[in-house]
Amino acid sequence: MSQKIHITCPHCLAVNRVEQAKLQSSIVNCGKCHQPLFTGQPWDVNQAAFEKHIKHTEVPVLVDFWAPWCGPCKMMAPAYAQAAQMLEPEVRLLKINTEHEQVLGATYHIRSIPTLALFKQGQEVARQPGAMGANDIVNWARSVMA
Repeated sequence: MSQKIHITCPHCLAVNRVEQAKLQSSIVNCGKCHQPLFTGQPWDVNQAAFEKHIKHTEVPVLVDFWAPWCGPCKMMAPAYAQAAQMLEPEVRLLKINTEHEQVLGATYHIRSIPTLALFKQGQEVARQPGAMGANDIVNWARSVMA
């Protein structure tokens, strides 16, 4: 029998218990809203959604701290979306607009953007400032998860 883990739905924020083996083999839908738990895309989230994901999602959560006026952030956005397709469902990918969520930027001492931060079990475990390509994002995330 497969181990069950908690996954926060990106659509309705319900916390789902999912057999870990099913994540790799099939599309798993939320028990509340019936939408896919993983869509192969990063999710723009506010502070409340961010906190729900990092506290209740038992796969690592990769966060892109960015701002709409940031040129390197805009250049990295398509690569981050491509990385989501390669990393899910082993990782949840979120985006935090630091202009809208200034408290999160201050709380996590974001000094330059874009900055990627990887969270496991609610704690930041790694950080990488600067724009990267999709393969570099994937390789970095996998290396710090090992």
